[in-house]
Amino acid sequence: MTTTLEAIFDGTVLWLQQPLPLPPQTRVRITINAPIQTSPAVVSFLQTARSLQLQGPADWSERIEEYLLDEKTSDNA
Repeated sequence: MTTTLEAIFDGTVLWLQQPLPLPPQTRVRITINAPIQTSPAVVSFLQTARSLQLQGPADWSERIEEYLLDEKTSDNA
C-alpha cells in the first residue's frame, strides 16, 4: 500500500495531519519530500501601490481630505 500524507515537523516529531489507516505497531518505510524553503520577497508599500496602476486626479495629494470625505475643504468653500 502506498499512501501520501501531509505532516508538520516540529523539530523533533512529525505530526500527521490525518490519522493513518494502519493498525498499531505496523512497520512502515518513510520517504520525505520537503518543499524547498524560499524567503518571501520583501515588497514595499510603494511597490505594491505602483503595481496596482491606480488612476486618480492629479491633485490627489493636495486635496486628499476632500476626495476621501467627499466634501469641500474650507479653502474651496
